[in-house]
Amino acid sequence: MASRVTTLKFLFVLLSSFTTVQMAMAGDADITSDFLVPPDVNNIDGNFFTFTGMRVLVDGDFPTNFTVSKASMVEFPALNGQSVSYAVLQFPAGSTNPPHTHPRSAELLFLVAGGLEVGFIDTTNKLFTQTLQAGDMFIFPKGLVHYQYNADANNPALAFSAFGSANAGTVSLPKTLFATNIDDNILAKSFKTDVATIQALKSGLASK
Repeated sequence: MASRVTTLKFLFVLLSSFTTVQMAMAGDADITSDFLVPPDVNNIDGNFFTFTGMRVLVDGDFPTNFTVSKASMVEFPALNGQSVSYAVLQFPAGSTNPPHTHPRSAELLFLVAGGLEVGFIDTTNKLFTQTLQAGDMFIFPKGLVHYQYNADANNPALAFSAFGSANAGTVSLPKTLFATNIDDNILAKSFKTDVATIQALKSGLASK
């Protein structure tokens, strides 16, 4: 991926402009102070408001599996109360971000490099899809099931996502349904299939 450093620098500048938009769509409660400081933190300075966890992406190797690098209040406590967070999505050739939801925020995705097939399903079960090229943006409305897929068998894709919550949350449908302890019979009846098929799905997820 050519000039990754330049691309990432440009992306960070661009994403900073998303903050105002995301504030308008924020799902977090308003705070009555400038910022929130964890109880165990004293004498804060500029370091508290700085997140360095993305530095590894600048010169690092591209992953072989789909990878999300997050900057939420979990990784970056200064975001607590600020109604914003980011994520870097790295898609190797042919990889997918499986259907999932973010219960506390919309997701504004900006595709930096490569191409993606994206889509979401609304509450009437209508599917909205799009083929994105580098430089495109796409909004996934709050709480709706959505996915991203790099259909290119030869080239990776890189995207950044902005959220209107410091902790948007992620509910992965495959893992939630088939990697938890929901009874096989309930799943079989729900999906109008047999227990053997459900167990095969569970086994496939467990092996990854």
